[in-house]
Amino acid sequence: MKEKRLSLGLDISTQGLSAVVVDIDRREKIHEHSLDYCRDARLNTFGIRKEDYILPPESEDEASQPPALFFAALDAVFSDLENAINLSDVVVINNSSQQHGHVYLNQKASSIFSQLLKENSTKSDLATILKDALAYQRAPIWMTSNTTEQAEYIRRHVGGKEAVIKLSGSDVPLRFTGAVIRRIAQQHPDVYSQTKTIQLISSLVTAVLTGNAGTAIDFANACGMALMDYRQKEWSDALINGATDGLPGGGDTLKKKLPPITAPYAIAGNIASYFIKKYGFSPTCRIAAGSGDNPQSKVLVDGDLLSLGSSLVNMVSTDGNTFDLNGYANAMYDGLGRPFIFGCRTNGTMVWDRVRTLYGLTKDEYVPAEQALRDTPIGKYLVFWQPRDESFPPSGKFEITRIGYETPGLGTDYAGIIESTLASVYYHSKGFTRDTKEPLYVTGGAGNSPEIIRRVAAIWNRPVLTLDEGGAALGAAAAGACAYQQTQQSLELLKTTHPIQPKLEDVKTFHRPGGYLDAFAKEEAKLLEHSPLK
Repeated sequence: MKEKRLSLGLDISTQGLSAVVVDIDRREKIHEHSLDYCRDARLNTFGIRKEDYILPPESEDEASQPPALFFAALDAVFSDLENAINLSDVVVINNSSQQHGHVYLNQKASSIFSQLLKENSTKSDLATILKDALAYQRAPIWMTSNTTEQAEYIRRHVGGKEAVIKLSGSDVPLRFTGAVIRRIAQQHPDVYSQTKTIQLISSLVTAVLTGNAGTAIDFANACGMALMDYRQKEWSDALINGATDGLPGGGDTLKKKLPPITAPYAIAGNIASYFIKKYGFSPTCRIAAGSGDNPQSKVLVDGDLLSLGSSLVNMVSTDGNTFDLNGYANAMYDGLGRPFIFGCRTNGTMVWDRVRTLYGLTKDEYVPAEQALRDTPIGKYLVFWQPRDESFPPSGKFEITRIGYETPGLGTDYAGIIESTLASVYYHSKGFTRDTKEPLYVTGGAGNSPEIIRRVAAIWNRPVLTLDEGGAALGAAAAGACAYQQTQQSLELLKTTHPIQPKLEDVKTFHRPGGYLDAFAKEEAKLLEHSPLK
C-alpha cells in the first residue's frame, strides 16, 4: 500500500489559526480545522480584546498581538490535529500569516529556539519555552496606522512617491513593517537595542517549526515591509537607510537584524524534535519558508482574486513590471513567486460585522442579515464608516455616515455598507485592473452569501467563481506541496461554484451614468476631503 503524502497548511490570522491538510497524490483537501483566539479556552488568556482581537493599544492607532499567543496556538492546533489525522503522514508544513505583522527577538533567541531540537523539550510547551526569546512582548500587526511621520520620512528619503513605488512596489503604507520598525525604535529604543532578529510572523512560525530563530524571510512577504527592492528581491540599502536615518547604528544595524531573503517555496529545513516527540510528526517532515496571507491566498488562482476577509483585498495578476503610481495598491509576489498587485481595504468585513451588531445580531448571525439583503433594493443606499485609518484610499477614520436616507434599518445600513465598501475597492483598483470578462475568483467567509456575491458580480461586471473554503491555509498547503516536490506548478486543488453571472439590471443600476458608482465617487470624495490621513 502506497504511503500517504500529506501537506499541512497553517494560517495565523487576526482572529485565529486555521489548518488545512491536503493529500498531495490525490490532489484534494482531506481535513480542515480552525481555532478562535477569543473562544478557545487554551488561547483566551493572553489579554487580547474580544471586539477586535488586539491587545489594549499603547497609543492611539497602535495594534498588536502577543507573540506568546501564536506559540500557544501552534501547540493547540497540533494537539487537535493528532486526534484527527496521522501526523506521521505529513511530509511538509507550510504557513501563511497576517502580512506586515512582525516580532522582535533578543540575543538569547538563537539558543532558546534551539532547545526545540532537544528530545526533552517536550516536558514544557512552546509559550513557556520561547517566552524569554522576546525583546518585545507585542507583535505589531496590519491594523497599525500610527506611522504617518515615519512612512513619510522613508518616502522622502528615497526620493518621493514615484521613486519609492518603483523601488519597493508600494508607497510605504502605514501598516508596512519598515515604518513600524522605525516608530518602535523611536518610541522604545530599549526594545530596538535589545533586538537581535526581526522576524515576520510567517518566518517566526518557520523558525519555531525548525528550531532556528534566524530562518530566512521570503521575498513574497517581504514585499509588505517597504524594505526590499521589488525587482531584485533583496534588501534595499536606500529603503533601510530611510527607515533608520537618525537611529543608533543606522542602516548597518537594521540590516544585521534582518534575516536573509529566500523564496516562499524554499525548504527551510526539517521539523524540530519537539514536534516529532510531542505530536508524532516524521523526522523527515520538511518545513517550507512560509509567506503572508495575501501571497498564500493568491497561490490558489492564476487569475484575479477578491478576498472578503477581515480586510477586503483585490489581487490582480501582473507581469512583474506593473505598479500603481497612485500609491493605493501594492506590488507583490504570491507563494509560488508569481507577481501580482493588491489593494487592501482595512475597513472591510469587520465593519460589516459591526453594522450587524447595531441591530442586535452576533458576529455569526448571518441568516437575518442575508434576508435583509434580499429584501432591500440593490444599488440604492450609500453608507460610509471607517473605524480605522484607511490606506485604500489613504484617509482618516470617521463615524458611520448615511447618505440620502434618514431612517436607518438593518437592510438599508447593511446593504449600504456592503455596496459602498465593494464600490470603493472597485473604484480605486481601476489604475491597475484589466477590462476583462474573465471570471473573478472570490474567497473568504462573506463569499458564502449569495446576496453579497450578486453585488460583487454586478459591480465588477464579471462572472464570479467562489472558491471552496480554505483560503490562505489551503494556499499554504498547496504551495507547501509544490515546495516539497520542487515545482512551481499549482496543484489545482480548488473546487469552485458554477460561475455567478452578473444580472443585467444590477449592472445598469451600478454602472449607468449618474448611477450608484457615480454617486458613490462623488460622495466619497466629499467625505475624504474632510477626513485626511493624520
